[in-house]
Amino acid sequence: MTERRFATLDVFTRTPLAGNPLAVVLDAEGLDAEAMQAIAREFNLSETVFVLPPAEPRHRAALRIFTPVRELPFAGHPTVGTAVLLALRDRAERPVAALADATAFGLEEGIGIVSCAVEAEENGQAGRARFKLPILPVYLGETASTERLARALGLKTSEIGFNRHQPSRHGAGPSFTFVPLASLEALSRARLDTAQFERLFPGAQADALYLYAADPEGIGQSYQARMFAPHLGVAEDPATGSAAAAFAGVLMQFEPLGEGTHDVAIRQGVAMGRPSLIDLQVVIAEGALRSAEIGGHAVVVSEGVLRVG
Repeated sequence: MTERRFATLDVFTRTPLAGNPLAVVLDAEGLDAEAMQAIAREFNLSETVFVLPPAEPRHRAALRIFTPVRELPFAGHPTVGTAVLLALRDRAERPVAALADATAFGLEEGIGIVSCAVEAEENGQAGRARFKLPILPVYLGETASTERLARALGLKTSEIGFNRHQPSRHGAGPSFTFVPLASLEALSRARLDTAQFERLFPGAQADALYLYAADPEGIGQSYQARMFAPHLGVAEDPATGSAAAAFAGVLMQFEPLGEGTHDVAIRQGVAMGRPSLIDLQVVIAEGALRSAEIGGHAVVVSEGVLRVG
C-alpha cells in the first residue's frame, strides 16, 4: 500500500473553516483517472487536485482536477490553493537567505499553462496567489428564458436583471449561465429546483448556474454571487474561480468599463456561512478585453497521508 501525502486548504479566505475547501494529493504518480476519481469522491469536496511532475521541467507541476463526479480541465480555487501550497512547501525547504517575498511558476493544467505568482506568509500556513487566465472568456450564446430561470430559482421574473445586465452564457474553460439578480435579498432567497435545472440543462456537459447581484456595501466594482452545479456533484459552491474568470466576459458585455485596468471584488459563500473573496482584474485596451487575472488567499487546514494505490 502506497502512502501519498495530502493537504486540505480553505481557499479565497485567510480564515480557516471559511472559503472553499480543497484537497490536494501531493504524490499522485501511479494513480490512473479511475483511482483519482475515487479519491475525489472520498474527499467529497467541490474539487480535489492531484499533483504530478510537469511535462516541461521549467514548470512547477502538472495538475489534474476532479469534482466528485468528473475531471475538469481548469478551475480557479484549485489553482489558487495548489499554488499557495506548493509555494509554502518550497519556502519550507529553502534556506532563509534564499527566500524571496514572492515566487512565480507555471502550472500545467488541461486548459494549458497557468502562470501563477504567490506571496507566502511567514507563518508557513497561508499565502496569496494570483494567476493570469490562459484563455479569455468567450460568449456562448443564448440562455434559457427569464421565466424559466425564475421558476428554477423560486424567484419572480421581475427579480432577474438590473441596469444593463440580463442572463448570459460565458465560459473560460467550464461554461456558466450567469443570472443577474436585482437585489442581495433575492440572491439570498434563491433556491434551486433540481428537476427544473435538469430540464433547462440536460446532460453531463450542462452549464453551471451562477447568480450575482451588485454589492452596495463593496468598494468600486463589487458583487455577491452564488453558484450551483448539481451535474458536477456540487449542490452549491462557496467560491468559484473559473466562474469569476468567465465573469470578465459578462462585464465586457454589460458594463461600460472603459480603457485601462479594472479591479473587481466578488464575494461568494455568504449564504452558506463560508464567506469567500475573489479578486478579478481585467485589462481593456482599444475596446477589447486583453487580459484577466484571478487572485485570492488560501490557508492550510490539515495535512495527512492517504494509504491507497
